[in-house]
Amino acid sequence: MNLIIQAPRLADADVAALARLCAPSPAVPVGADAVRFAGAAATAEVVAYCGSHALDFAIVPDERRLDRVGLVAMDMDSTLITIECIDEIADMLGIKPQVAAITASAMRGEIDFAESLRRRVGLLAGLEIAALERVYDERLRLSPGAEAMLAAFKAVGATTVLVSGGFTFFTDRLRARLGLDHTASNVLDVHDGRLTGKVLGGIVDAAVKAQTVRALRDRPGMAGKLTVGIGDGANDLPMLAVADVSVAYHAKPVVRERATCRIDHCGLDGVINLFA
Repeated sequence: MNLIIQAPRLADADVAALARLCAPSPAVPVGADAVRFAGAAATAEVVAYCGSHALDFAIVPDERRLDRVGLVAMDMDSTLITIECIDEIADMLGIKPQVAAITASAMRGEIDFAESLRRRVGLLAGLEIAALERVYDERLRLSPGAEAMLAAFKAVGATTVLVSGGFTFFTDRLRARLGLDHTASNVLDVHDGRLTGKVLGGIVDAAVKAQTVRALRDRPGMAGKLTVGIGDGANDLPMLAVADVSVAYHAKPVVRERATCRIDHCGLDGVINLFA
């Protein structure tokens, strides 16, 4: 087993302090801002130090190697990208606080996702489709380290899938931009260039996200390969449960408690360091 410590900027003083806590295991660099302590444990002292110094830590078994990863499934909003698209769309109508409150409640698992989505999309009725283009061009940003993470997974031949309770308007563009292999998300109904306030077809909710990942995981040729799931909200929990390695990325408490690993401070490139 390996104890991985990482941070957006890992200070030498932190490495030295942790080396004393993890002695006799030496600190071995695994990246610019990550170190490995082979055979060390996440003791109470280590956990307390990481918590007080904004460091991410994880226990990584030797057999969890990057070259074994066959599938990487990611959520979109607040995971692959930094925003909640529907909240920013709502801002174009001046109703972001109302929609964001519903979004936050759904992500905490307090209300059913499908119902929350219908309520939020209903509030967007009449908005010009051009407003979505503005959100993509002006507000959508990739999470730090996203492209580096995807490049590392692609280098070992892993399949990538973006599974989102968001909208195809955004996932289609991200698929083309980032070279993702698959996407699954919701289709907004549009008439005469404006949103109708409805979603076409079935809603991509937590169950559909999990089904999508399971189908890709169970394809021929995947035996012995690892499935990695990355998400932040309660709607991601079934998808994360399908994965061999689940990563709570800057996530809600309910997700952090149930994931294999958590990244609270680093960017998405920190996911790569969760492999021996």
